[in-house]
Amino acid sequence: MKKYFLLFVLISFSNWAQTKSVSKEENAVANSVEAFRKALIDPTESNLKALTSKDLSYGHSSGVLQDQEVFIEKLLNKESDFVTIDFQNQTIQITGDVAVVRHNLAAHTKDSGVEKDIKIGNVLVWQKQKGKWLIVARQAFKLPQ
Repeated sequence: MKKYFLLFVLISFSNWAQTKSVSKEENAVANSVEAFRKALIDPTESNLKALTSKDLSYGHSSGVLQDQEVFIEKLLNKESDFVTIDFQNQTIQITGDVAVVRHNLAAHTKDSGVEKDIKIGNVLVWQKQKGKWLIVARQAFKLPQ
């Protein structure tokens, strides 16, 4: 009986420790996503490079693909200018050193001086590199009407 009780305690502790670890990583990813949201509104080269991989693949809902350099350039020169952004219905799924973040992006933009409101879906793929979560891929898509 003592063996079964000890086994139960060990399994319970293991499950608790694993849940605690996942929660810690989910919080770290969520904090990185929030930092990214803020960086889109107030972009600097340093804050964007700190959140994205040098191998970034950034896909837009129009089908346009950008690497890290072009993605940052378009934000800095205001071709892509986010005035406000809200990430809605966000989910985070972590497997090892990869996190998949899904959400709807609702934003007011002023791209090249033209104002509009957008609502699109996003899938962000984050990878933990040298202890930091970085975006390695993003794909936006049109939401069903």
